Amino acid sequence: MNGTAAATGSASCRFAHYFVVCGVDTETGLEPDDGAGEGFEQSPVRRSFKSKVLVHYPENTDRNPFNRDAVNMLCMPRGLSFRTQADRLDPQFHSFTLAFDDGTRSYGFVHTFYEEVTCPQIITAMQTLCQMHHVEHHSSSSASSPSSSSASSSASSPSTSSMDSLASSLDESDGDSLPGVSACLGCVGSFDPARDTLYVSKALCLVTPLPFLQASREFLAQLHQAVASQTAPPLPLESYIHNILYEVPLPPPGRSLRFHGVQGPIVCQRPGPGELPLGEYPLGEAFSLLGVDNMVKLLTCALLETQVLLYSQDYQRLMTVAEGITTLLFPFQWQHIYLPIVSTPLHHLLDAPVPFLMGIQRRDGAQRSSLHLPHEANLCFVDIDNHCVEAPEDLPLFPDQTELIQELSEVLLKFGLPPQGGVVTKPTTTITSTTTSSPRLSSLVLEDLMEDRRNGNLGGEELAVLEKLQALAKRCGGGKMSEGGKTLFEEEEEEEEELKAAKLNIQLREVFAVRFAAMFGRYEEFVIHSALDLDSWLSNREGTFSFDKGSFLSVQPAKHLRFLSRFLETSMFSSFVDGKVISRWADREPLQQLFDNRLERERLYDAVDEDSRICPYRKNTTLFESAQATERRLLKADHTAIHPHLLDMRIGQGRHHPGYFPKLQADVLAQAQNTNKWSGRVTASRRSEPKRSTDHSGVDNEPRQKHTYTRKTLRQSKLLDPSPQAVTQTHREFVDDLLSECRLKTKRMLMERMGKESVELGQGEANITGLQENTLIHGLCDLLERTWGHGLQMKQGKSALWSHLLHYQAAQGKTEAPAESPDQKTLDDGTLLPRGSLIQDMRFIQTMSEGLSEVGQARAWIHLGLEKKMLSQHLKELLKKQELLRQLYKPHAFLLCEEEREQFLFHLLSLNTVDYLCFTRVFTSICIPYRVVIIPMKKLSIAMATVNPWVCVSGELGDSGVRQIPKNTQEIFFQCKNLGRLSTLQLGQENSGLLAKCLIDCVMVYNEITGHTYKFPCGRWLGKGVGDGSLERVLIGQLVSPGAEEDAGRWTGTPPELPSPSQSVRTVLGSLGSRSRMLSVEVQEDMREAANNLVKHFHKPEQERGNLTVLLCGDGGLVLSLEKFLLHGFKSNRLFQRNVFVWDFVEKAVVSMETADQMGDLHGSTLTKGAPCDSLCLYVNAINASPRNIGKEGKLQLFVCLGIRDRLLSQWLPLLAECPLTARTYEDGALLRDRAAVHSLSRILHTLNEFSITLETALVKGVNL
Repeated sequence: MNGTAAATGSASCRFAHYFVVCGVDTETGLEPDDGAGEGFEQSPVRRSFKSKVLVHYPENTDRNPFNRDAVNMLCMPRGLSFRTQADRLDPQFHSFTLAFDDGTRSYGFVHTFYEEVTCPQIITAMQTLCQMHHVEHHSSSSASSPSSSSASSSASSPSTSSMDSLASSLDESDGDSLPGVSACLGCVGSFDPARDTLYVSKALCLVTPLPFLQASREFLAQLHQAVASQTAPPLPLESYIHNILYEVPLPPPGRSLRFHGVQGPIVCQRPGPGELPLGEYPLGEAFSLLGVDNMVKLLTCALLETQVLLYSQDYQRLMTVAEGITTLLFPFQWQHIYLPIVSTPLHHLLDAPVPFLMGIQRRDGAQRSSLHLPHEANLCFVDIDNHCVEAPEDLPLFPDQTELIQELSEVLLKFGLPPQGGVVTKPTTTITSTTTSSPRLSSLVLEDLMEDRRNGNLGGEELAVLEKLQALAKRCGGGKMSEGGKTLFEEEEEEEEELKAAKLNIQLREVFAVRFAAMFGRYEEFVIHSALDLDSWLSNREGTFSFDKGSFLSVQPAKHLRFLSRFLETSMFSSFVDGKVISRWADREPLQQLFDNRLERERLYDAVDEDSRICPYRKNTTLFESAQATERRLLKADHTAIHPHLLDMRIGQGRHHPGYFPKLQADVLAQAQNTNKWSGRVTASRRSEPKRSTDHSGVDNEPRQKHTYTRKTLRQSKLLDPSPQAVTQTHREFVDDLLSECRLKTKRMLMERMGKESVELGQGEANITGLQENTLIHGLCDLLERTWGHGLQMKQGKSALWSHLLHYQAAQGKTEAPAESPDQKTLDDGTLLPRGSLIQDMRFIQTMSEGLSEVGQARAWIHLGLEKKMLSQHLKELLKKQELLRQLYKPHAFLLCEEEREQFLFHLLSLNTVDYLCFTRVFTSICIPYRVVIIPMKKLSIAMATVNPWVCVSGELGDSGVRQIPKNTQEIFFQCKNLGRLSTLQLGQENSGLLAKCLIDCVMVYNEITGHTYKFPCGRWLGKGVGDGSLERVLIGQLVSPGAEEDAGRWTGTPPELPSPSQSVRTVLGSLGSRSRMLSVEVQEDMREAANNLVKHFHKPEQERGNLTVLLCGDGGLVLSLEKFLLHGFKSNRLFQRNVFVWDFVEKAVVSMETADQMGDLHGSTLTKGAPCDSLCLYVNAINASPRNIGKEGKLQLFVCLGIRDRLLSQWLPLLAECPLTARTYEDGALLRDRAAVHSLSRILHTLNEFSITLETALVKGVNL
């Protein structure tokens, strides 16, 4: 009992947890591997059969229970493999990883070799299967009629039904009883015991807590060489296995350890606390296979948490690339499904509607097209053998990608590797071994000397002697053979290669670590610590933001924003930030602590605080130094483990049979032997620093135990269970995860929108602008694709959602005759606010001239539905066809779970409370049909018959050009290139008579595709002799509603955009003259507010700015506020016997200045001639000379806009104030006569001079200044 307790108790600090042997179970015999996906047309020798775990030691450990089925499946992913002497029998090596529910991982290293079959039942069963196969193959191939396929299928049924009982009942079957056996001789894959020797695969596996790839591989290779050798090893194999299981400890952090295999010493090392975590998988090989460009592309996909599927014939290549990518993620950690090797029984996991990193084996001769992949819209497919990476559409570039690729290429070239990839390195899985190892030769002295040199125990003279001995031995025949069948110089070469690979690993990882440090060096400044304690943070986890993403993005280079905005939304970044927040109350995770320490160290050495937006790319300058510690540890071992020794075994056990792995004595391997003879030989490394070993192990054993309370994750251990109950449970969890993700995504989109400063002027639009909107909607598109891909069994193209829509469209076409043609004229049905149906939206997407793929069409359809607030309704309609759903999907699919499906649609419905312009802003080059309707004042609508109006609609992306409205109508329908969000509308008329005048209430513009309605308020006359005599007006628009009823926009909770000033506002302004006193404080406050809104507009990131025209000309804008200022204290009906306008005063002031200048006398005023005066006269005269008849209000608007654009308005205002005309035109208390008020306003306007203001073409048309 004591021995067992010691063994299990110390399991956490042992080098290896388990030793496992997998192979054929002679008691159960041959069982066909139904999950292998192979047909019975294949020769039995080429088929897969079920393997079993034959033995594993110890039985269990405390923290790492043995998962028999998972280990068996991963040791032999394709089951048992049979060969004859005619086939290649090279041993193979591969590794795997096992993830546990707490986030920890262990690693398995597998050495597979072929052992001769000696069991008569197995040989007889294989012979009979071959004979039956030959008969069936003969009969099916001889039938040349069209019914041959049915004949062959019926012929295969006897073998299928008889397979289960073959191993037990074929003892008495007679090989000669089946006809045509002689014809089988010589066939490929045939087997005849009289002439053939049958071999079957057997796997030796070592399960370790850390990825000690090289040491585990070497130990297993030496173990197999001892089995294959004609001479027996010095000790029974149990001694070596017991030694590595119970007597070899984990090396302490920052130290190396030497232990002994069967044939010689093996060294392993472990990084220290300040170094990058242990990563022995050769990155050089991954880069050689795929190339630098593809590796960076693959890493980008992993960082953005797309689904990554690796594809190769070689299991070890799958592991090498998968482990290489996850290693390069430091300091971040992959949070989702991680299965680098997925055997055929687990292929249902390809249905997983969550991010994953998985690898599947390529079958012999299989093509990429033969794979059924339900998710391809956001899939990164990596064909390792063909050196190809198919990334998802719209993948952003990694920050400074060109410079990064250049730096990585330089590192690879330094080590003699071509950066372009496509190089097939020497096979990592094939192990060269000699079946007849020569007996030990007398080279012990030379061996000892070489080991002493490795350990740094030789001085200068001794080193010189050793080099002479080596040279002499080389001349005399290539060197002596070591126990492994290799020369000592071959061993030395291998050690040099291993050291070179380790140094390359460190340098490549350091390049990426430095890049992440440069990108996130100031991340701590943006972490939001809002909770007082851990419990309150946990209870409000979903409702709080832990990272200020907007502020972080605002200080990043513009070219990095597409990548960074998407990366900040990933689980790996959220988990990283959560770890930082939790570190206030708990210990920091080792990876995060290491990253933070590196950042602090860099800040010490780099005191200059550079602006991250313009910071140039900096290469890693410490690559050489970073690899020195690893090199030192590998060249000189710090500790030596106990040597293997004789165990207390029964006599006769452990007898050597060349080529056969012996039956191990279970009682000596099931537990550690605590005998007095060996207890004193515990090495210094086990006595010292056990504490450090366990403390630091979390860094290497990434991703370590997570804070399980922060994020619900899939139970990794259950993923490897292929039983029907486990598969059902797994897909049930997938359904729950999708629903949870939909809830969080929609909530995040709403919170992001509500958190905007949307109440301020000019940003009052009900949408998330620019980059962050695109990022969140991209995430929604990805979620919908994954949801529609879950359990999908019939798909057209790469998009699961678009495939379903096409099936729905086809089904609708059959059930109902189309009532209208698919062209755009069907939209002109006389209704002012058409709401397009699901099919209409599809037709429009299909006719778009954008050259979109299926994935692109699906995204366009989602964008359009979201903008129309019809997405949830469309999807609900799509899912009504239950018969189509059952035809397209497997029973476990999310879309067949009614309750979850309804909740999913409800969450999507909540997005209707926010206005989006995602379709309008993304698909900018398409043609959109618009309808414009002029609405006159009702009592004067008869006047429209005498007016011949025209309109020109302008938006973010351009204008429609002048469109003449047909006579006797009030509306026009036209198509033009997408104008984006509409901002201004020019409304004019031809002056065709005295009666050609009307009072316009507003103009409505309808986007016939998105359903958006824009209202352009006017409230003024259009015509000569009324109002200000304007024949043309520039109106400012507001988005009324993106749906049918205007009322639909009222409950959105988003403030409306500011329209052009209405008639009521103009009435108030017109009456200001009669009201001699208006509160000057209010006027000045309005002026400051208008200028302040402009300043805030320009201080926002460019992608988040609102409409500048609204801030200038809209209600509460700069033009209106300045007009109020100039109307304050205005004397009406004194100078002019009609309605007065500010423009009249400006015109008279300019005439007065010009006249005074000509006379050379300024009537005693302090006004002096100069550039401001010249520019004022020039601009006013140019505006008056414009061919456009925009009226006096329009001219004042143009005057203010041009003055603020050209940074002159702040100079003009004092000129107007000091003009002699001002005293006669304004009362004593007028603001324009108040020097302090004018000076204050001038200073306010002067602050706007630092901004570059670009005016819309509609505002300045016809004036060339």
